[in-house]
Amino acid sequence: MQNNEVKKVVIAGGGTAGWVAAAALSKKLGQFVEVILVESDQIGTVGVGEATIPPMKVFHSLLGIDEQEFMAATEATFKLGISFKNWGQIGDHYIHPFGTTGQSSFLADFQHFWLHGKSKGINAEFGEYSFEIQAAKAGKFATSKNSSINYAYHLDATRYAQYLRQFSEKLGTKRIEGKIQLVQQHANGDIKALQLESGQVIDADLFIDCTGFAGLLIDKTLKTEYEDWSHWLPCNSAIAIQTESVGAAAPYVTCTAHHAGWQWHIPLQHRVGNGNVFCDKFMSDVEAKKHLLDNVQGAVLTEPRVIKYKTGRRKVFWNRNCVALGLSSGFVEPLESTSIYMFMNGIVRLMKIFPFNGVTKSSIDEYNQQSIAELENVRDFIILHYHATSREDSEFWRYCKNMQVPDSLSHRMELFRENALAFQGERELFRLESWTHVMLGQGIMPKHYHSIFKTMTDQELMGHLSNTRNTINTAVAKLPSHQDFVNHYCKAPR
Repeated sequence: MQNNEVKKVVIAGGGTAGWVAAAALSKKLGQFVEVILVESDQIGTVGVGEATIPPMKVFHSLLGIDEQEFMAATEATFKLGISFKNWGQIGDHYIHPFGTTGQSSFLADFQHFWLHGKSKGINAEFGEYSFEIQAAKAGKFATSKNSSINYAYHLDATRYAQYLRQFSEKLGTKRIEGKIQLVQQHANGDIKALQLESGQVIDADLFIDCTGFAGLLIDKTLKTEYEDWSHWLPCNSAIAIQTESVGAAAPYVTCTAHHAGWQWHIPLQHRVGNGNVFCDKFMSDVEAKKHLLDNVQGAVLTEPRVIKYKTGRRKVFWNRNCVALGLSSGFVEPLESTSIYMFMNGIVRLMKIFPFNGVTKSSIDEYNQQSIAELENVRDFIILHYHATSREDSEFWRYCKNMQVPDSLSHRMELFRENALAFQGERELFRLESWTHVMLGQGIMPKHYHSIFKTMTDQELMGHLSNTRNTINTAVAKLPSHQDFVNHYCKAPR
């Protein structure tokens, strides 16, 4: 590896990942390094990552991005969680919310309290103790500086990339238009420069590969191996379309399972994003397109676009003087809206251990260790949705139900099934409430629970649970509708 000071960073590829990287680097490290982004208007981006998760707000705070301005620019709405239909079995419906659920004790989390209540005949659903779920079901939303509501966004990914481009260029990022024809390497194998079709050569000390599934630097040039996770996550195709809005925008994403995968519905201010995620071993592209078009509302605004992918990850995310960010580093499908977060956390992780004084093996190893652990934890959470099912109505679901899963996931499921225990490990993205809502929603009902709540009298138990539900319902009743709040707070100009 070249052990030179890193004073110049070149980002290969634009889209959301490229401009997320440019925005962060130019905002936080712009006084130390020159930031250049190379992209071609002739190369399209995936551009369908329209749902996000709450840590995006932290990233925006880090960059000083104004929420109302950003939301108006990207036609964004608010997201309180994901509504899952037909996943545990046909007819099932639950919401995986953001935020906390109920009130835990020092020794036991709220699901133990809830399970004890069920043993006493209190049959309120687990979701009735979640403020975000009840607001989502009522189609309501509001936030303020003093609000504790936990939320993310639905947004137009193409407009978001454009917004970040303007943000980055104001901070000094230089954009170069052109298609990369050749990647030049030093004698030792490090990347030296990008040569464009125009003949222009752009050298750098550090390169960030945001070329998507193509992996032009990390794969085509450095030959970094890919670990295939298709045996755990068999969906390998998606078809995306946009439709006109036909009603008020709901403050949640809807993911509806079908016989060979699932369909998404993401409401923005000006339109709705729709997609069909499927395994082409069990559903052809033609069938998938028809299924999607048969199950959308509103006039279709775009031609259906087929996207092929392979779930998995690079064996390493940082190889020599190249860091893979975004789809070039790996992909675990869009079910829990993690892609944009992974872009953001990847660039923040890089900035925390940035190689100002030269690329070193220890920095590379630490970055890779953290990145791999994080993505594998996300992988396990996604697999849970497919594997924890009672569905046997199709070959696809029979495969998912009976497949061998990673030991790490098998342990979590058994821990919950036996003793209602859930946890969030160090550096894990998904909170214990997320694991709890999905496992309960998918039909995993614990056999036992912690005895600490058995010290309460029945009257105390019923009173506390009832008061929790009443407090939530009272608060939700005071909220404006989600659509009214969006119109007031961040309506995009027409």
